[in-house]
Amino acid sequence: MKNFRSLPSTPGSLLLLLAIILLPHVGTAQSTSQSKVDDPMLKAMQAELEREKEQLVLPGMQRPYFIEYRLDDFSSFEAVANYGALTREEEGRQRVVRVTVRIGDYKVDSSTGRGDGTVQLAPQDNDPTALRYALWTATDEAYKNALRDYSTKLAALQQFQTSRSEDDFSRQTATVHIEPLRKLDIDRKEWEKRIIEASGLYASAPEVSSFASSIQYSTANIRAMTLNRYLINTEGTVLRSSLSGYNNAISLGSQADDGMRLARDNGSVAVTASELESWPAFRKQVIDDLKTLDALRKAPVVDAEDYHGPVLFSGDAAADVINHLFLDNVEADRPDLGTTARTRGAYASSYKARVLPEFMSVVDNPLEAKFQGRSLLGSYQVDDEGVPAQKVDVVTNGRLENYLIGREPVKDFGISNGHGRAAPGAPAHSRSGVLIFTSSHPLSPQELNNQLLSMAKEQKRDVYAVETMGGEAPRLLYLVHPDGSRQLVRGAAFDELDNRSLRSEIRAAGNDPYVNDSLGVLPQTTIVPSLLFGDIEVKRATEEQQKLPYYPPPPAK
Repeated sequence: MKNFRSLPSTPGSLLLLLAIILLPHVGTAQSTSQSKVDDPMLKAMQAELEREKEQLVLPGMQRPYFIEYRLDDFSSFEAVANYGALTREEEGRQRVVRVTVRIGDYKVDSSTGRGDGTVQLAPQDNDPTALRYALWTATDEAYKNALRDYSTKLAALQQFQTSRSEDDFSRQTATVHIEPLRKLDIDRKEWEKRIIEASGLYASAPEVSSFASSIQYSTANIRAMTLNRYLINTEGTVLRSSLSGYNNAISLGSQADDGMRLARDNGSVAVTASELESWPAFRKQVIDDLKTLDALRKAPVVDAEDYHGPVLFSGDAAADVINHLFLDNVEADRPDLGTTARTRGAYASSYKARVLPEFMSVVDNPLEAKFQGRSLLGSYQVDDEGVPAQKVDVVTNGRLENYLIGREPVKDFGISNGHGRAAPGAPAHSRSGVLIFTSSHPLSPQELNNQLLSMAKEQKRDVYAVETMGGEAPRLLYLVHPDGSRQLVRGAAFDELDNRSLRSEIRAAGNDPYVNDSLGVLPQTTIVPSLLFGDIEVKRATEEQQKLPYYPPPPAK
């Protein structure tokens, strides 16, 4: 089952609305010449852009050398059920324009690195005049801000003896790329029925109802979202991209007798509603989660003595580790003015150095639309700066060969490799699409487990295997005895699980790739196999235990 990330429900305010989750529609895009683009929104944007190119200049000030218009049109539907009853149902739509104006030239311009531009609400209908008014007001503000930022930046650069050799903004060939528009496409009533039943299974299903009184929350939800994005700039790029995504989820919580809070969260994520898990599969997952939650309640707390030794991570757990330790560090973000660093993060000085074992390689390929027959959320054809997506060899035989980058160059990486990506209404930054980890010597699950047991026998002690993570801590962690038997434990934390561990402690990788589709602010996919680490510290977590409820819940239905 695919893992997922989710965000809280989004009220109608613009600030929170811009943080809404996006999921892309992966399909065959249509490329067409600019003269054949027949879209009223793009036409209105182009007309206003041409007007601004001629008239946008204050007396005695510079004209912009680059202007970009982006219109984000997104729709969402969400239904939530708790304890077997529907508690919320919402549907919304919003349009936002973002205008970016750059003063100076490609070498040195007004950009600040924090994201430049102005955001303005846009009309929800296709009224071209109203849209042009929104673009006009946003352009005026963005231009004035850019003039101020440019003067401030030039003054700041005078303080440094040396300047960066790379340009502030990369030159790119104009792209014209048009994709079909998307609408929400989901059977609302059917999915409402499913989440109502799923959230009540703790009490209604005979296989788990015996411990219903121990369940403190049971929430199921269904979400559907679409984004139609329009982008044009003064270089001639014209882009209309179309994204969609759906997810169903279950979230369960309980407490052990000592007060430790325990949780299980699961669900499926898909590009289309038809690719979500079936009701029988969803029901089975909820029942399994309830059973493991009950098992966690009864499980012993991890040993008080700190452990240093082998830990086998499933693909699910390994994906969480990779997303936390690796992903951000290969997304090249420009460092602060006056610094000599290549980029930010743990891998700022790791270019051409070993960051993984020699038997592991990593590529990021947004053009990988499907994996094992399912669409991938992180896939796209053209990025959010209008640059065609590219397959990038990030790590080859353990060595960092490339960073993922948009149109803000860093040292040794002067042009975009198609990884400039933007959340709704937000500026574009360097972000991954479909990140794939592979091993030159992959092992089967049985071979990995055998190697773990061999290490246990050699070291004459128990070892660990983690099935799922909850944030940075193990959620389903098993103590593995040398004879192969396993015991579920709770209350553990990993220590010293860091970038050094990725470089030096991975002993083997599996042939069982796990697809982790992340529904954060940006849609991203990470495909990671099981990983066997040779030395990880496992210790008892120091979280304060909470008091149990003073009296039992009301009787179940």
